[in-house]
Amino acid sequence: MEASNQSTVTEFVLLGLSAHPKLEKTFFVLILSMYLVILIGNGVLILVTILDSHLHTPMYFFLGNLSFLDICYTTSSVPLVLDGFLTPRKTISFSACAVQMFLSFAMGATECVLLGMMAFDRYVAICNPLRYPVVMSKIAYVPMAISSWVAGGANSLVQISLAVQLPFCGDNVINHFTCEILAVLKLACADISINVISMGVANVIFLGVPVLFIFISYIFILTTILRIPSAEGRKKAFSTCSAHLTVVIIFYGTILFMYGKPKSKDPQGADKQDLSDKLISLFYGLLTPMLNPIIYSLRNKDVKAAVRNLVAQKCFTK
Repeated sequence: MEASNQSTVTEFVLLGLSAHPKLEKTFFVLILSMYLVILIGNGVLILVTILDSHLHTPMYFFLGNLSFLDICYTTSSVPLVLDGFLTPRKTISFSACAVQMFLSFAMGATECVLLGMMAFDRYVAICNPLRYPVVMSKIAYVPMAISSWVAGGANSLVQISLAVQLPFCGDNVINHFTCEILAVLKLACADISINVISMGVANVIFLGVPVLFIFISYIFILTTILRIPSAEGRKKAFSTCSAHLTVVIIFYGTILFMYGKPKSKDPQGADKQDLSDKLISLFYGLLTPMLNPIIYSLRNKDVKAAVRNLVAQKCFTK
C-alpha cells in the first residue's frame, strides 16, 4: 500500500559530472575526439573489408562485423553522454533509457561472442591450414557471425525485459553518465535478486565461456607455432593472430580492471572513488573501440595495403 501511494517514475535524471561542472567541458572535448576517431577508424576498416577483394576472407569478415559493432556500441551511449555535458538538467525518459540499456548490453555481449568466433577462425587457420577453406567456408562463417548478433540481442532482451518490469517509484537519479543497468537496478523499489541471478548466469555464458574458449584456442595455436622449425615461419604464423590477441587482452583486461579492483572502505574517499568508477566505466566503453582499428592497421600488412590502395584511388579520381 505504501508503494502504491508513491508516484511511478517516468523519467530518470543522469547525474554524470554534475558535482564537477569544471570538468564537463574538458571531458566533452576529449570524449568527442575519441568518438570521432572511433567513427573514422572503424568506418575505414568496414570500407576496405568491403571494397578490397583481397580482404574477402573469414578473418576480415569478422573484423568488419567487429568494427560495425564498435560503432553501434559507442553510438548507443556517447551522444547521450555528450548531450549531458552541455545540458543543465540531464533527463532521459523511461522508454529511452530501456532502449539505451538494450543496445549497450546487446553490443557488449555480442562482442564477447564475436571475439570467441575470431579465436576459432585463427585456430583453424594455424592448426589446420589445409582444412581451413572447408571448415571456414562462407556457409560456415556467415552463420557464425549472425549467431553472435542473435545471441547478444537475445541475452539483452531477457535482461532488459526483467529490468523494465520492476517498479520504480522512488528516487529517479542515476549516478552515472548513461542508463547503466546496475545503476538503474539500484533505484527499483522491489527485490532485484532475480535480476542479479540472471545477470550472473549471463556473465558466465557471455564472459566466462568465451574467455575459456579463447584461452584453449591460443594454447593450441601457440603449441603449433612453437613446432614450426624456422624462426621466419613462427613469426609469420604469430603475426596472423597477434592483432586479435592484443584486442582480446585489452578488452578483457579493462573488464577485469574495472570490476576486479578493490573498493575503498574510507567514507571520505567515497566521492572520489565514485567519480573514478564512473570515468573508468565511461572510458572502458571508448578505449577498445578506438584501439581496435589502430591495432589491426598497425599489425596487419593486408589492412595497411588496402587502406593505401583506397587512399590512392580516391586521390587518383580527384
